[in-house]
Amino acid sequence: MSILITGGAGYIGSHTVLYFRDQGEDVIVLDNLEKGHEQALLGTTFYKGSIQDEALLSQIFKKHTIEAVIHFAASSLVGESVAKPLDYYENNVLGTQKLVKQMINHDVKQIVFSSTAATYGEPKNIPIQETDPTNPTSPYGETKLAIEKLFQWCDEAYGLKSICLRYFNAAGADPQGRIGEDHTPESHLIPIVLQVALGQRKNVQIFGDDYQTKDGSCVRDYIHVIDLAAAHFLALQKLRQDPKTAIYNLGNGKGFTVKEVIETCRVVTSHPIPTVVSDRRAGDPATLIASAELAASELGWKPNYPELETIVQHAWKWHESNPTGYNKK
Repeated sequence: MSILITGGAGYIGSHTVLYFRDQGEDVIVLDNLEKGHEQALLGTTFYKGSIQDEALLSQIFKKHTIEAVIHFAASSLVGESVAKPLDYYENNVLGTQKLVKQMINHDVKQIVFSSTAATYGEPKNIPIQETDPTNPTSPYGETKLAIEKLFQWCDEAYGLKSICLRYFNAAGADPQGRIGEDHTPESHLIPIVLQVALGQRKNVQIFGDDYQTKDGSCVRDYIHVIDLAAAHFLALQKLRQDPKTAIYNLGNGKGFTVKEVIETCRVVTSHPIPTVVSDRRAGDPATLIASAELAASELGWKPNYPELETIVQHAWKWHESNPTGYNKK
């Protein structure tokens, strides 16, 4: 039996592929490589293509005995989704619909879905709980929420069991340095800061330092990417043992300010890392922290790498050894 991982060549997807392989799972990857890197798959069985290609999906399900799907494939930039909502609905919602259709056609009834904290929008409570209101403020968050609801209806209609994982800021890299984070353009804070340490940027922009937080900069919940990968594995185990549709938050349960992240990067890299304060970005909440108590109690999940310094150390190990990412030139 194999596990199909869509979007498995992306940042979180590739670390999940590696984690599953380390647990002895047989993994098949489908990715269109628009954002992902085949080099990150380290020889895993791979199909290049889109989840919208129903013929290719059918071919994969016929050729391999697929037990379950781990679904990462999606467009995932909030700002881009505001500018291109039609693209996001087509790729995320329609693409998932086609994936699920082929799953049902081939009697595959279990899926773990990479959802997002963006389903909540502006938080009503801190820490955020799964029962809090979902009012997305971007097409990206709306499409993820629409997919969650699609899965719930497909459970009623077809017996499809899903676990949706709403998580916050993925960070870090494989502790052994085998794979890491490589986006073009880079949009995540920690690798942006590390690019300054590598001499690839002059400084780091801090978007607003007048928030009601301990140092005026935004607070975010950072989770080690391997802890996220482990959560997907535990979710699969839960579906195997007790197949029920569910939604879980994944987070550290504590937050770090932008300035704390930058200072930690200074300590780890021994680089001064200059900063420039800019205006706030529209729609940036002051604080986003998740409650992961439900995932702890029902999945048995807890972060193994909760410390920010450890997360940065693992990221730095990758970036320092791979300053141009997967492009070795």
